[in-house]
Amino acid sequence: QIFGERTTRAPRRTAISRDPESIIKSLAELKIDDPVVHEDHGVGRYRGLKVMRILEHESELMVVDYQGGDKLYVPILNLHLVNRYLGGDPETAPLHKLGSEQWARAKDRAAKRTRDTAAELLEIQAIRASRAGASLAIPSEEYSTFVSTFVHEETPDQITAMEDVLSDLVSDQPMDRLVCGDVGFGKTEIALRAAFVAIHNGKQVALLVPTTLLAQQHFDTFLDRFSDQPVSIRCVSRLQTNKEVEKTLASLRNATLDIVIGTHRLLQPDVSFMDLGLLIIDEEHRFGVRQKEHIKKLRKVVDILTLTATPIPRTLNFTMTGVRDISLIATPPEQRVAIKTFIRIKHDGLIREACLREINRGGQVFFLHNQVKSIERVRDELQILVPEATIGIAHGQMPESELEVVMRNFQQQRFNLMVCSTIIESGIDIPNANTILIDRADRLGLAQLHQIRGRVGRSNRQAFAYLLIPDEIAITKNATKRLDAIASLEGLGAGFALASHDLEIRGAGELLGEEQSGTIDDIGFSLYADYLNRAIRDLAKLPNDNKYTLYEQIRTEIDLDLPILFPDSYLPDVHARLLLYKRIANAQTVEDLYDLQLETLDRFGLLPEAAKSVFAISDIKLTATGLGIEKIKLGDKGGFVKFSEHTALDPVQLVDLIESSNNEINMRGTYTLGITTSLPLPQDKITYAKNLMNLLRDNV
Repeated sequence: QIFGERTTRAPRRTAISRDPESIIKSLAELKIDDPVVHEDHGVGRYRGLKVMRILEHESELMVVDYQGGDKLYVPILNLHLVNRYLGGDPETAPLHKLGSEQWARAKDRAAKRTRDTAAELLEIQAIRASRAGASLAIPSEEYSTFVSTFVHEETPDQITAMEDVLSDLVSDQPMDRLVCGDVGFGKTEIALRAAFVAIHNGKQVALLVPTTLLAQQHFDTFLDRFSDQPVSIRCVSRLQTNKEVEKTLASLRNATLDIVIGTHRLLQPDVSFMDLGLLIIDEEHRFGVRQKEHIKKLRKVVDILTLTATPIPRTLNFTMTGVRDISLIATPPEQRVAIKTFIRIKHDGLIREACLREINRGGQVFFLHNQVKSIERVRDELQILVPEATIGIAHGQMPESELEVVMRNFQQQRFNLMVCSTIIESGIDIPNANTILIDRADRLGLAQLHQIRGRVGRSNRQAFAYLLIPDEIAITKNATKRLDAIASLEGLGAGFALASHDLEIRGAGELLGEEQSGTIDDIGFSLYADYLNRAIRDLAKLPNDNKYTLYEQIRTEIDLDLPILFPDSYLPDVHARLLLYKRIANAQTVEDLYDLQLETLDRFGLLPEAAKSVFAISDIKLTATGLGIEKIKLGDKGGFVKFSEHTALDPVQLVDLIESSNNEINMRGTYTLGITTSLPLPQDKITYAKNLMNLLRDNV
């Protein structure tokens, strides 16, 4: 409770908490009655965990309800087969019947659809691969000097993301990387460093942003950071005259301009570059489908770096299926404090109290009212309600010059309460503003709410966000879900997790089309992404094979006749147990398991025997799965090991093993190895199984 979910030990780069796919597939937000999808049995409803006595020992299982009252009990070591159902409204998620053909047909349809999608994606990737991009060199000394002018200390995630970007730039394959990090977590610095490398290789850089205000702010930032460099930078937005814009566009064509920062104007047909090397897109979700199609044409030849706090469902879909690379920045800057978020019914007393508390501590307040026609009336009402405040107005229909003056005055603390529209959504950085009230928050999207909330809390001072609604009956069901999601994930670095809620509420969207439903609704997003990955791997190996096959991975079942669970006396929180079981079941390597075991010891203390068995059997299972073993069963008097038809073991090596075993091992049929060794103690079974797996692995 004191130190939070994670230990203070620095996480490894491959830690589960940093893996985007694990965040989406995790059961972190799972509640009783939520839909879950089991890869073999379909969509059911989660009913909690249950301790059951199997033969003579207790084990804990997940209970899933299916149609007709059927129940499925999932062993905790098989939780990698169970994921949250994402892709549509949880209340209308399908409910399958155990043992019916319905789920098999849905999976078969998904296999066919994902194969078609995989073929199209591979074609796009093949085109990009055939048009090799420019491999950029990193000017080590100059780059180090440029990096040293960054006034803040880099977070571990920032360093990792920058390493990923530099690796992409050095590669001769065109970069297409998404950097996902909360507002104020240092995405702009990554863009600055990437731009520096591109310019030093003689390339031009374009930074595409959604709003005039953000363009101006980025322009100021770039001018400041490149002030010691011989670099020409210009801005294209509504704040420039037509003559100034034409001059900038001419400079792009004759290569006398290095960096251009602009809004949608940069996507017009009359914009061309002499040698565009890097395109940086800030907040991709603010651009429409046609604009993205224009950007997509550039993807084949230009390095593209996308920055976002909450990726839209389709972007998330692309990253999860490996079509686009992703780097997460989830570590907050030092001394950053999470924003406290409240959903409240709008009333004058609350508004006055929130505004006065901020003003009295010397801070500033945003009051967001997203209807321009009534914004002045709201300003007048607030002036009566909070006469202590000095109030300004900012919205998108104001003349550009007037809007710029208002924003600069607020930044310079010439007034302390700003009534504004969603024009403040992107990029406005005012560290002294630490309270925001959002009128009719139910009318805003999830990504919008997250971005707007991020306008406060950009210093080490506690910030507050009030989501104001008329009353709970007057808002829609989806609006309630959005508000609940934004309020529940108020922690630092929550943007990516919020994107998964957006995925759930809005639907994942077809990868290459504009539909928001379909196959993903049938089987859930996580399984859809898994099938798509398999189809891509399958097609990459056999591009001319037109058969629709559903590739099933080897499932290893292990029965050592032992209690396998975290006892209630050791870890009483059911949800914490579920998360830990899921993370253990999802572990991909022995190192991941070891890290989890250390973390468990650190958080909850010495492991009881039943908990030790969870880690030991998971370790054995990892090795067995890699060897193509379907089942290991060991009791007091021995047992058997059953191999799949696709086992990696050499039959000759198996014969040698049998001959050297003093008749303790024998063949029972084509794929089964019999074991007659006496194993009376629990530790005997674990030790024997581990040694046997290591022996088989060494003989592959």
